[in-house]
Amino acid sequence: MKHPTPSSGSLLLAEKIEQLVKGSAKIFAWANVILILVIITQVIMRKGFSNGLIVLEELQWHLYAIAVMFGISYAQLTNQHVRVDLFHHKFSERTKSMVEIAGLICLAMPFIFTVIVHSLDFVYESWRINERSSAPSGLPYRWIIKGVIPVSFTLLFLACVAKIIREWNHLKGNLTHGS
Repeated sequence: MKHPTPSSGSLLLAEKIEQLVKGSAKIFAWANVILILVIITQVIMRKGFSNGLIVLEELQWHLYAIAVMFGISYAQLTNQHVRVDLFHHKFSERTKSMVEIAGLICLAMPFIFTVIVHSLDFVYESWRINERSSAPSGLPYRWIIKGVIPVSFTLLFLACVAKIIREWNHLKGNLTHGS
């Protein structure tokens, strides 16, 4: 019987995190379908009946926010995010991994942590006062959409952890780059 190595245990953790992020992304991607339906409904009401609804306009922004905020962690995990790399293509695979790890640990994760910590008070205060839209016919429970911030950034933090684990295993020779 083969005993798992520390790297295989860390890879198992990375896989579990990736499954969580990708599963969440599949669920929250449906916000885009709902968003399209809401936009179509709003256009028909405005153009066909000269009567748009504020609640539908606000719902559009909320659905767009959900899709983007939860899509960020998926983009990080699958390397679909925007990069501004002038020299990246010239680096060796080992150097790419080291730069990725350093960037995630020194730049991305402190920012993500700061957003999570500061968003908690923001969400709590919104929940405490039962914040709602300032428009009379707008959406209630604004704390729900504000609650997307810490939840989605926590998923992004986890996606960064999984990426660091993968890159570290690549550096140690336990994994081919990009797998």
